[in-house]
Amino acid sequence: MSTSNDGGNTQQHLDEYEEEHDEQEETYIEAEEVADVVADEDDDIGHEPMDEEEEEEEGAGSADAPEDEVLLEDDSVQGFFTHEKAVFSIDLSPTHPNIAVSGGEDDKAFVWRTDTGDLVAELDRHQDSVSAVQFSRDGSLVAAAGMDGKINVYKTADYKKCATLEGPDEVQWIEWHPKGNVLLAGGASDGSMWMWSLPGGDFMNVFNGHSVAATCGRFTNSGRNIVSGAEDGSLIIWDPKTATVVRRLSSDDERFHQDGITSIALSKDDQVILTGSMDGTGKLVHFSNGTILGSFDNAAESVEAVGLCSVLPLAATGSVDGTLSIWDISSMRLRTTLKHDDSVTRLLWHHESPLLTSASVDGTVRTWDARTGECVRVWKGHQDAILDLAMTPDGKTVVTASDDTCCLVFA
Repeated sequence: MSTSNDGGNTQQHLDEYEEEHDEQEETYIEAEEVADVVADEDDDIGHEPMDEEEEEEEGAGSADAPEDEVLLEDDSVQGFFTHEKAVFSIDLSPTHPNIAVSGGEDDKAFVWRTDTGDLVAELDRHQDSVSAVQFSRDGSLVAAAGMDGKINVYKTADYKKCATLEGPDEVQWIEWHPKGNVLLAGGASDGSMWMWSLPGGDFMNVFNGHSVAATCGRFTNSGRNIVSGAEDGSLIIWDPKTATVVRRLSSDDERFHQDGITSIALSKDDQVILTGSMDGTGKLVHFSNGTILGSFDNAAESVEAVGLCSVLPLAATGSVDGTLSIWDISSMRLRTTLKHDDSVTRLLWHHESPLLTSASVDGTVRTWDARTGECVRVWKGHQDAILDLAMTPDGKTVVTASDDTCCLVFA
């Protein structure tokens, strides 16, 4: 398979990221200055040395200042600081990549500019945390969903609300259809998922099949099906037109997940599903027949993020134990294990590239070359866990949402 030209961009980033060393000029003491130096040394002859108490007092006074200093590294080029509590979700407009939307624990959602940090629009306040925000694929609409069970949808032309969607008792995630303005929402305590047509807000279908909350879900790339995972470890493939179950996998099969599913990824051709689970494993499933192709079992704790490379037969799993594992799908073997200093929360493969970017509770964003395992970029700036990230299609700009109440832009 061919690879993209992102390798050149990576090298450019590396060159910019290298530390610059100031050239120190050589200095020489002139002949006439030698006498002054000797004279100063002669003046010191005969001075009594300090006793031990004096040395300790002087030493203590000079050592205090450096200990009080805290050096904070910040590689961000811009930020948004209007949220008052943790920021849970962030997204970038597909048509205007300098426009971001973010939502969080303060029950608020904002639209803002990534190039200036300026506020574009403050969206209607929810009655509980804003758990998910997302632009439609054509960029004409943006949705903000809350744990209060409401989803507000706005037209991006003027950010005026066009619909308020209700049905589930709470919403954990939303997903726009890849080819139309249809919105799917999940996370209700009864396991149901809901679907509407926008901008009118017309109800289309409710999906009942999970017995507990659906923790993640998405449309296939073709838009013909929906794949969802739940707290009980069940995975369901749906027909969105009829809301019927096409295929189901559950913990009844000992080869499949034995705990809740946290994340789902699909191959570009929709033929392979990758799931991550609280049981510490990733499972590779054939879409058409439901065959379990393999299990990725090296994580010591929950696998929170998964992804499939679009140009090479590679899969990635990110875990609470801080590992980011790269797997060779052809051989079903571990290729390399990369490491954050704390839990991996999100990962994104770059478009048509072997590069991937991950975010962590350690407050860093890291870009890796999956072919070599090399960490080609580290971005710092957050003072707490990064909970979500979004990336421009060229992979050059990343925006993050954090527990520290801030959204940062890295480029």
